[in-house]
Amino acid sequence: MHYQPALEDSSFILFDVLQAPQVLADLPAFADCDADLMRQVLGEAGKFVASQIAPLQRVGDELGCVYKAGEVRTPPGFKAAYQAFWQSGWAGLSCATQDGGQGLPEVVNQVLYEMLSAANHGWTMAPGLLHGAYECIKHHASDELKAAYLGKLASGEWLATMCLTEPHAGSDLGQVRTKGLVQLDGSYCISGTKIFISGGEHDLTDNIIHLVLGRLPEAPAGPKGLSLFLVPKFLPGEARNAVHCERIEEKMGLHGSPTCVMRFDDARGWLVGEPNRGLNAMFVMMNAARLHVGLQGVGLLDAAWQKAHAYANERRQMRVPGPRSSADSADLIAGHPAMRRILDSQRAWIDGGRVLAYRTALELDLAAQHPDAARRERASRWCSLVTPVLKASLTQQAFLGASECLQVFGGHGYVREWGIEQIVRDARVAMIYEGTNEIQAIDLLVRKVLADAGAGMHALLDDLSSSLAIDGEADTQVRRLAVELRAVTDELLAAARHSTELPYWVADDYLRAVALLLNAWAWTQIEAAQRKQAPAAPPRWSAPAHAFWHWIMPEFEMRLGIIRGSVANMPLPLRSAP
Repeated sequence: MHYQPALEDSSFILFDVLQAPQVLADLPAFADCDADLMRQVLGEAGKFVASQIAPLQRVGDELGCVYKAGEVRTPPGFKAAYQAFWQSGWAGLSCATQDGGQGLPEVVNQVLYEMLSAANHGWTMAPGLLHGAYECIKHHASDELKAAYLGKLASGEWLATMCLTEPHAGSDLGQVRTKGLVQLDGSYCISGTKIFISGGEHDLTDNIIHLVLGRLPEAPAGPKGLSLFLVPKFLPGEARNAVHCERIEEKMGLHGSPTCVMRFDDARGWLVGEPNRGLNAMFVMMNAARLHVGLQGVGLLDAAWQKAHAYANERRQMRVPGPRSSADSADLIAGHPAMRRILDSQRAWIDGGRVLAYRTALELDLAAQHPDAARRERASRWCSLVTPVLKASLTQQAFLGASECLQVFGGHGYVREWGIEQIVRDARVAMIYEGTNEIQAIDLLVRKVLADAGAGMHALLDDLSSSLAIDGEADTQVRRLAVELRAVTDELLAAARHSTELPYWVADDYLRAVALLLNAWAWTQIEAAQRKQAPAAPPRWSAPAHAFWHWIMPEFEMRLGIIRGSVANMPLPLRSAP
């Protein structure tokens, strides 16, 4: 069974819950992007994904990428599918028309990438960084670099990488040793080794544009001394640059995506942005990538759910306890409470995650283009606070939820035949790359909430509460939970003045509590849209709604209890000596 894009569900959330066309109507750039156009684009995208990308899922895993003498060959069918992808305009969906893109809203692009990730995570890794690289060059590169590279990236004719990590320096970018030496013509010689580079070498495109973090000779130590360089695989004039792929990693999953060790031997490159301010330019790329990874989580969990749901409605086993709807369905495992709880709970995460991720994509467009400065600021605040929450919580749920979906298969899930075990393996890396989930939690609590004394989080909670209905039962509950989270935030602010280590102990719990509250808010929005459709509202949403409020949301109080217990028991026990 191949993944099938859930266009009906996505459309309900996009058009009925979030009312995306009405939100975008305030932006002149999207004045012509109405609901009909968005539906048509997403409908065609779904057809392309289902017919061209999903069928390559298994071959990508079983045959994988092949490395030979510095070159990488992708699995059969991958290159043809990518050529069809960019030549059909899908790669440039949200890039500006003047750069060769389609000029559509970011939310449409994010829905496309959710479908792609669900259909074939390994293949989708290739264009996954394309839009981040495009934005980075568009906003920070010189006019000469834009003229040479922006159009090729906007269209997807060329692909890009993000070269941060080095063998001795994982997430600690301050230890980066790659060097850049300025030349008489204004270019730079780049020397160093980078690891874990997705798509560092492949046969999908004629050129690969590497964005490389390095250090100038007189740069200060630490992350503030890093610069960003554009280093192409092929130089202007088609000469091969001194960029070498030393090997590809043997991985737990994502066999269809080459994860490369890249060596730069006095490779020629050009500065992007200002000297020693490379992270400023790179973060444009990283923040876009983190929302994309959050939607990978939604897509992967949906793909796992689809397989488990289909299997549960075919597999016959011991009779279902309780009332029987019909003799024919009495022994399908889909009727067993244990299986229903698994399937309904995972669907609750998929639905809530879609609301939040699509809302964040809309806020990205508002932050960039809304004519009102106050609305732009509110959108930026949403993206700053919510993006790390989505990246961490949705990727964690993708892995844990896919494992739960595997459980529906019993022993059959543990063998390759059904394809569910591949999703579990592929999903695991999303909790690690683009900043580990622990780093996302620290970013949220330490670098954002504590850094501004909770002002941004309090404002976000106010925004959520003000959007709730006055008389809805779930809305009243969410409003109460927002008050609790505000109180815990204040307690942490006070406690952090006495213990600098405490926030790091409870950052994961805090992020998880925020994620649960945001999902609760998302479900109030789904239920509000359902009420507007009554009595014609489809019953499909009732089971995951029940699962969310009864089996998922109680974790919120547990997380607050952990945080409050940690605050009450300061100082925390001393760590063992390394």
